[in-house]
Amino acid sequence: MPTPAISVAMSVYNSERYLADAIESVLVQSFGDFEFLIIDDGSHDRTPAIIREYASRDSRIRPVIRENRGLIASLNEMLEAARAPLVARMDADDICRPDRFEKQIAFLAGHPDYGVVGSWSEDIGEHGEQLTRGGEDHPLTHDDILAAIETGGQLICHPAAMFRRDIVLAVGGYHAAFRHCEDLDLWLRLASVTRMGNIPERLVRYRRYPGQVSSRHATEQQIGTAIARLAWQERQAGHGDPTALLDRLPSIDDLDALFDRPGTARAVREQVALGLLYSSAALRDEGFELLMTHLREGGRREGMWRTVARLVRFGEPMRALRLAATLTRTMAT
Repeated sequence: MPTPAISVAMSVYNSERYLADAIESVLVQSFGDFEFLIIDDGSHDRTPAIIREYASRDSRIRPVIRENRGLIASLNEMLEAARAPLVARMDADDICRPDRFEKQIAFLAGHPDYGVVGSWSEDIGEHGEQLTRGGEDHPLTHDDILAAIETGGQLICHPAAMFRRDIVLAVGGYHAAFRHCEDLDLWLRLASVTRMGNIPERLVRYRRYPGQVSSRHATEQQIGTAIARLAWQERQAGHGDPTALLDRLPSIDDLDALFDRPGTARAVREQVALGLLYSSAALRDEGFELLMTHLREGGRREGMWRTVARLVRFGEPMRALRLAATLTRTMAT
């Protein structure tokens, strides 16, 4: 078989609701020289049947139906299996614009010093409705991305990314420890070895809804994000990366020892706590206890009384009372 120009990589798990739209948005691309790797990661809904049906109709689809191994294992499996020099990421709940691949492959052809290119995205809701975007769009040039790293800004939307396979393999692919923020860790490692940027067009429709991974695992994602940025700082300072060989990130309390720097755990807990104040999912899971520990340590209190009211609106009156009591005690001391 001739080598395709692009390998599209999509791992799916219980994705029957949106999968057909995602697959079709890839198959109708104006640039059609690609193979489409789809791993079903142990789904127990109609996902495998949907994949098999599309694979029977389009020979570009290379399906793998197997037991659950997790997203990071699936991404690395597709990196190894890809036959093309370029890999385009795609998620099962998002939608590509028909000219996405055409635009991105042209950018990489015209910018041989760039190893990764993403794009701006259009936010859509659970039923495909257009959502109002908040915040800034993704940075455009590599210098813009470096500036965004320093300020904690967005870098590249993972399902909108296209990258050179050899460069990603050279840095070790996706690291297992950074579950739910594996893309950020990868971008931070790649930023030191290649240039990265984004096309200022909305080439992907990015779906936001309560059931997506970033909503269900908000606390774990924010902790991993903070640790990934600490590892970036260590590498920039010329030190070894203490996370490089980890299969799983340690608890926050163990970060002082991991980075050999007193105060690291407290700084990370504060950063994560303040970043979760508007997340209903995080305030309902372990993020709430992390927030309470942060306050007991004498951490910053900005926005905490508003969070009490927010907990009531989220249907968590007992947690609202606990937070209010803690704030009252810490004010007295």
